[in-house]
Amino acid sequence: MTATTSTTTTTPTAAPVSKNAESALPTHATIPSRIAGPRPTTGVPFGRLVHVELRKMLDTRAGRWLLIGIGAIIAVALTIMFFNEGGQHAFGEYLQATTMPMALILPVVGILAVTSEWSQRTGLVTFGLEPRRIRIAWAKLLSALLVGVCAFALSLVLAALAHQAAITFRGITGDWSMDALVLLGAGGYVLLGIAQGVGFGMLFKNTPAAVVVFFVLPTAWSILGSMVSWLGDAATWLDMNQTMQPLFEGSLTSAQWAHLATSVAVWVVAPLAVGIWRLTRAEVK
Repeated sequence: MTATTSTTTTTPTAAPVSKNAESALPTHATIPSRIAGPRPTTGVPFGRLVHVELRKMLDTRAGRWLLIGIGAIIAVALTIMFFNEGGQHAFGEYLQATTMPMALILPVVGILAVTSEWSQRTGLVTFGLEPRRIRIAWAKLLSALLVGVCAFALSLVLAALAHQAAITFRGITGDWSMDALVLLGAGGYVLLGIAQGVGFGMLFKNTPAAVVVFFVLPTAWSILGSMVSWLGDAATWLDMNQTMQPLFEGSLTSAQWAHLATSVAVWVVAPLAVGIWRLTRAEVK
């Protein structure tokens, strides 16, 4: 009869860790020293960033249709003016017809240039290729302003063509006179609107919220300033519709310049500053 023996395997238990024991991990991270010699690669040039942001604004379906819509509105406005009152309108009136649609709709292009990074989930690629987000923010703003400058130059050309066509085909008396401040006001109206749109886009990072607040908040403030008596004094400082009006009239006093600077600081500079601060710190998923 054979006897069988069984062996029992015991697993060693870990020794209890004392609460006062020090961690084996270093408490302070050591930053490696800079590698000597020439760098094998260079950063993304700022001009390339601006070019990419321009492509984002103009090559997308939304941006393209917004530009088509602006062109259609301008064409309709100029056609109406060409046949209304025998086409007897000054060059400044034709310029107003071409710049107003741009000033109203182009800021949406600036908003989409910022919010699309989150709605289309391209932010991870954008900020991965260029981790210095402040450069991305400035590239977006500069590219939007370049679009505004080109749009305003185009509005000047279209207004001049429409006025000359009215002179040639309708026999009107040409009126090319325009004050420098009026021209500055028309250009500033377009560029400030685009900069404000970029600021609201950076501030909210959401297309519907940025678009609604951009159109509703300044309009509501203008209505309240004109209807509520005790807000009238504040509106003269903070309502851009009021502060920019003297520009179109061709004369500004020192007080009116102060009113304009204050309203621009509140509605354009402040959203841009806070928006850039948020853009550089927002979590990208």
